[in-house]
Amino acid sequence: MAASFVTLFQWRLNSMLLHENEILLGVKDQIKSLISQLDAAGSFSGDVGMILGRESGHGSWASELRGMLRQAEDFVDDFVIRAYGQTEKDRKDSIAEFGKELQNINSRISEILNRRPPVETPMMLEEIQQFLRSNFVYDEEKETDLVSCMLNYINLPYDLRLSLLFCRVFLGRYGESIDGLVRVLVAAGLVQEKPGELMEDKAKENIDKLISLGMIEELEDHWDHFKAPSPYFELSLGVMKAEDFFMSTANSDSMVTPTARHVSIHDADNTIPNTNSFLHSLFVSAKDGLSEASSDCLRNVLHNSKLLRVLDLKNTQLESLPDEVGKLVHLRYLSVRHSEMNDLPESISNLRNLQTLDIYRSGHEFELSNGVLNLAQLRHLMMYRPMNDGEVRVPQGISRLRNLQTLEGIYAGGGIAKELGIMTQLRSLEVRCISDDHADELYVSIIKLTRIQKLSLSVERVSESYDSSSSLEYENSILPCLESFSPPPLLQTLELEGRLIELPLWLGSMENLTKLHMCYCHLSENPTTILQFLPNLKYLQMFKAYKGRRMDKEFFRAGGFPKLEYLYISSNNLVEWTEIEEGALPCLKQLSIYYCMELMLLPEGLQHLTTLLILDMWNVHEDLIRRLSPNGGPENYKIKHIPLVKYLGDMSHGFWGR
Repeated sequence: MAASFVTLFQWRLNSMLLHENEILLGVKDQIKSLISQLDAAGSFSGDVGMILGRESGHGSWASELRGMLRQAEDFVDDFVIRAYGQTEKDRKDSIAEFGKELQNINSRISEILNRRPPVETPMMLEEIQQFLRSNFVYDEEKETDLVSCMLNYINLPYDLRLSLLFCRVFLGRYGESIDGLVRVLVAAGLVQEKPGELMEDKAKENIDKLISLGMIEELEDHWDHFKAPSPYFELSLGVMKAEDFFMSTANSDSMVTPTARHVSIHDADNTIPNTNSFLHSLFVSAKDGLSEASSDCLRNVLHNSKLLRVLDLKNTQLESLPDEVGKLVHLRYLSVRHSEMNDLPESISNLRNLQTLDIYRSGHEFELSNGVLNLAQLRHLMMYRPMNDGEVRVPQGISRLRNLQTLEGIYAGGGIAKELGIMTQLRSLEVRCISDDHADELYVSIIKLTRIQKLSLSVERVSESYDSSSSLEYENSILPCLESFSPPPLLQTLELEGRLIELPLWLGSMENLTKLHMCYCHLSENPTTILQFLPNLKYLQMFKAYKGRRMDKEFFRAGGFPKLEYLYISSNNLVEWTEIEEGALPCLKQLSIYYCMELMLLPEGLQHLTTLLILDMWNVHEDLIRRLSPNGGPENYKIKHIPLVKYLGDMSHGFWGR
């Protein structure tokens, strides 16, 4: 991966010029000269030679360049750590030493590149086959697929190759959110930073390219999530082994190689292994949580891994983070999602480069301290507290975080609603526990957020309103003042949780809307009267959104929902769904029917939805399952064209498929 290392090192130096101006004034010329030298190196096939294990002069210079660039990047990162902890005099000496070393690195790169052969050695099919047979059990049919995938991989641009391998480190075998992968790629330095451009947009563009090439796949049954399909999933393991740069394992006892920079441990037992001091990314997940002893292991890992940029500890159920996390000057991504933490160490305020803080589903009493206001580079803050309405209280002054793009799980009372109106850089906002005392102020602020693309509004749940004899949760918890709200123009995703007296008329004007969640709205009137004319709506979830007992053809008229691909319906009250007009839902791929225990028949016209790929029925009546059964069910003609039908009833579960 020598070519990729050249590019990544260039990006790292350019990023330093943008963000570390304070300590680089005396060496800017040397850095710019080094960037020019790297740029002159151009592109070459050293990556291919490294992967395929060529033993030639070509392989020798590429391997030497790769090793030298690793050392150079570690030297640069170590300089930044030292410089910010020094007195002015010591820093001056360090900068002078740093400048001399940059000149030395420049000379060494020039010397290595002078030994580069004038003609690149062409890659041979036999070499690919040899590589595959040394990493996989021979299977002729499987090898044909892997050869094709390997050729596709080698022909990718450098940043897409790295992104694909990082998908494997990030994923394991489980689906992950595309937004999450975007944040990790940015934090790991796999996206070039340019003034005036958002790295998140470039990362998303790279992911979209990999999806279009079939190298990663969007999950059919989980919107906005992806997985690595086989054989690319398997191929990436072989490439990572050859690179010795990425490491992914399901064993906590595995030895982390000295050259590994990105390590993923899936389904860890109860410990975290020792790592090398040059580690850049560490992902740890544990099926049953980590033991108390793991905290000591983690303390040692953080003490030894000063260059960490990504630390992902989701599903570990840790109760605390050691103070050592505050010494990770380069840390850009920190996730303790699904932990037992009620607070973060005060040292967290030292993380001057942190971009992403994910504390979703942390401890029941979690609140953010004032230290978070020091995280000047923070771009994404995801929060959710698994009690009450999930809201997390943040300190006043949150609007000081001028780089924040994502803010989820926030409580807007206590003056925070007004502050939100200043945060015009926000692109995703989730507000929980909304009540009358701050709703008007909140909506006035949201209207000012002209860049926002995703918005989630959840009402304060009135606990005394729940009647055990009623199926209407949130029945008296009404989302306040929505009629006075006006949605921002670029809004693409909208989530509304709470009772609505009527559907807001402004919903019908949202031409950019692609995804709509309506939860516990309990509307008496047909909501699709407005919704089916939204021109770009692709995903619609109606979870207890409609409390009527009957849906007829007025709900799905011919030409209605022209781009809808995913439809999710859940209702305790729905008894009859009579008809879908022919010509409605022309693009529907998946229909999910959940918790509709009173529904006995699926609608006439379902058989005309020729694009439908998945029918997913969860917690439905056994009579409905029997009527649809391919083994003599009288209603089977409505669904027999659907490739995959999944079902779960009181007494049966399974799937029918072609």
